[in-house]
Amino acid sequence: MIEEIYKISTGNEKAVERVIQDENIHYIHMVFNKNEGLPEHFSNSNVYMTVVRGKLSIGLNEQGINEYHNGTVLKIPVNTKMNVKNLSDEVLELIVVKAPAPEK
Repeated sequence: MIEEIYKISTGNEKAVERVIQDENIHYIHMVFNKNEGLPEHFSNSNVYMTVVRGKLSIGLNEQGINEYHNGTVLKIPVNTKMNVKNLSDEVLELIVVKAPAPEK
């Protein structure tokens, strides 16, 4: 086979799955229930964040929290302070691509 195959979870339980982490990209699948999310941190690469389902509540740098619905793709530059949360009742599912892959 030429292709490599990867699987992601399909449930509603909290998940942060580092599906692909190679020299080209980092591809991460995330699922968060209400009031779950990531610790505040700075992006270590350009981040492309796709809201697959639910509603993302995100604060970037010193901005207030903005909300983005499913079908939205955000491009977030390197070294941006990020506060990623699900403040909604529905399950939040994200695909996060970091490109280029962050240096170790």
